[in-house]
Amino acid sequence: MKNFSGNALFLDRADINTDEIIPAKYLTENSKEALAPFLLEDLKLDGFTPGESTRETAVIVTRENFGCGSSREHAPWALEVNNINLVIAPSFARIFRQNMFNCGMMAIELPTATIDQLFARFAGRETSIETDFAQATLTITTGDDTETVPFSISPFDRSLVEAGGWVDYADKNY
Repeated sequence: MKNFSGNALFLDRADINTDEIIPAKYLTENSKEALAPFLLEDLKLDGFTPGESTRETAVIVTRENFGCGSSREHAPWALEVNNINLVIAPSFARIFRQNMFNCGMMAIELPTATIDQLFARFAGRETSIETDFAQATLTITTGDDTETVPFSISPFDRSLVEAGGWVDYADKNY
């Protein structure tokens, strides 16, 4: 199972699309690793610098409809090869969300009010998120400020994550 804990990056914008996650001009690359340097290259957001802002990041916290736009596995792959296996948002584009779980990664949906509180309390500060997969909780910490938030995951998505993704799940079950 992948690691779902580490330093958090707060991206305060809704509707971050797959072309911003990994620009279409890189879709001809023939390995996941080749995508790594181009993660979020086209994202325009105050205070965000592609490459620099994602260094040492393991978790992204963002606004609604993350991963909208073209349906492609390259967007989760670009996150994965940069060791970002968890994205937390109020909602995701349906295909992006399922591609995350198919890759053994997690796209966790929390209520908008909870995301708003996390941004108000932790954004702009050095923050880490610890995932307790067994207990389905996220512990968000910066300095001596900590909050634990429950999350839910469907039994099937849990099975995909535990297996390491759809291919490994299918190998074990079919």
